[in-house]
Amino acid sequence: MLDLMAGFVHTQALRALIEFRVLDILMDGPAVLDDLATTTQVPPDRLRVALNAAVALGLLRLKNDSYDVTRRGAALTGVPGLADMIRHHDVLYRDLADPAAFFRGETETELARFWPYVFGAGAADDPDTAQRYSQLMTDSQTLIAEETLEALSLADAKHLMDVGGGTGAFLRHALKVTPNLTATLFDLPAVVATAESAFRKAGLSDRVTIRPGSFRDEVLPVEADTISLIRVLYDHADETVARLLKNVYDALPSSGRIIISEPMTGGDRPTKAGDAYFAVYTLAMNTGRTRSAVEISQALAMAGFAQIEVPATNRPFVTSVVTAQKI
Repeated sequence: MLDLMAGFVHTQALRALIEFRVLDILMDGPAVLDDLATTTQVPPDRLRVALNAAVALGLLRLKNDSYDVTRRGAALTGVPGLADMIRHHDVLYRDLADPAAFFRGETETELARFWPYVFGAGAADDPDTAQRYSQLMTDSQTLIAEETLEALSLADAKHLMDVGGGTGAFLRHALKVTPNLTATLFDLPAVVATAESAFRKAGLSDRVTIRPGSFRDEVLPVEADTISLIRVLYDHADETVARLLKNVYDALPSSGRIIISEPMTGGDRPTKAGDAYFAVYTLAMNTGRTRSAVEISQALAMAGFAQIEVPATNRPFVTSVVTAQKI
């Protein structure tokens, strides 16, 4: 019980360490409390509480009065966009301030306003909101791409279309690891606005076509033998997901493949990442829900897909993968 009560406090202590850049400082070597307090300009007695919380979390170690970063803490500093994701979760914490009202569905959540793109093209017209969304998704997408493409191969694919692909982070990784692949990026106009420069900087412009559009309102282009949906389904309600999967099915040629990669629940074996975190997060968004691999497989079958597979990923708490073919 005490572990559960300490969870929120530990998370906020972690955010404090990120704001103070303590993990970055300790990447250069161990430091004593007084030196860290001087560098961060935090009173030593108060900083000690945050540091010891990080020790309890396994992010730091304390030895001979010196704090040092652990392998786990060092890994945290190396994940692109993770610090921004942790900062962003203050929004979720505010939404959960009254948990009884939240789970009754009586809370007007901030997350629903932060992610307006899920309601269609018109809801993402605000450039500032679209930019915040795009940057957050881009920064965290690299790890998703790595996990997904370690779980499956694109060697047989000729043209990959990433639907709802944001600024193209997944496609850039896919193109880099699959030399003969060409690609299409399909997402809302306000979201893909910065994608062209990102592909140009990566030297991939000649291998990708950017098509602005909304899969909620338009038929998908018929030009790819493989279509990916990376962290897309869990943003949307079942009816939208069913229409999207049918849209993908119609856009694919015979033997074409669909790739779905996103966090998933454990189904009848609930998991911490899928059921205790992502399911609550999507509930706060007021639109979608986190599904199990079994539920996604069933939705694919209803859309007409066959040869449905669930390849294992190295870190299912980051993402899980389901693939299928159009027969």
